[in-house]
Amino acid sequence: MSSDVSYKYDTSFKIGAKNPKKIRSKKVKNQALKLAVGFAFICTSVAINTGIANQIVLAKSKSPQKCNIYAYVNVSDSQLLNVRSGASTNNKILGQVPVNETVQIVAFVPNWVKITNASDGFKGTGWVSLPKLGISTTGYGTSGVKLYAKTNKKSQIVTKAPPRENVKILSCQGQWALVEYKGVKGWLAREDQCGAALTSCS
Repeated sequence: MSSDVSYKYDTSFKIGAKNPKKIRSKKVKNQALKLAVGFAFICTSVAINTGIANQIVLAKSKSPQKCNIYAYVNVSDSQLLNVRSGASTNNKILGQVPVNETVQIVAFVPNWVKITNASDGFKGTGWVSLPKLGISTTGYGTSGVKLYAKTNKKSQIVTKAPPRENVKILSCQGQWALVEYKGVKGWLAREDQCGAALTSCS
């Protein structure tokens, strides 16, 4: 209903008396204003809810990044690493892997990785928290290993890490591991990675 209307007033009423048609005009305008405000509120609510729903759909539809690297369980001696049915603490616990055991990482989503072939503990495939895993460099007997800007040895070298050095694993892609060493992030090639906690992998 449009509020852009005109009304013809009756001029035959007495001074001081209320004009019924004018009162009716005000009521109509007030009703139209309420309808407009209500419609705007509904549209805003729909837009907000639709935006949130779209974000949820996009988050769920994001495919895991495929990987093929090894890492070790980096928790305290009194702890076991939970393996879950999905990439969330809300998912069911399938089993546990003890500290220092090696696991194969086969997929990555932010803060979580899909693992299999644990050297001890849980036998199967499931998801674990990425910050609970560790990786180190190889390069024993050398001056260190290179961290690259991209998953390509022809890309820029961003820094070097000493041999047999524990580095923070952030992500993975194929056989490359994105790691952080002294605040510098770079990609570590497969042959420069060590996913065993108690050996040098050399």
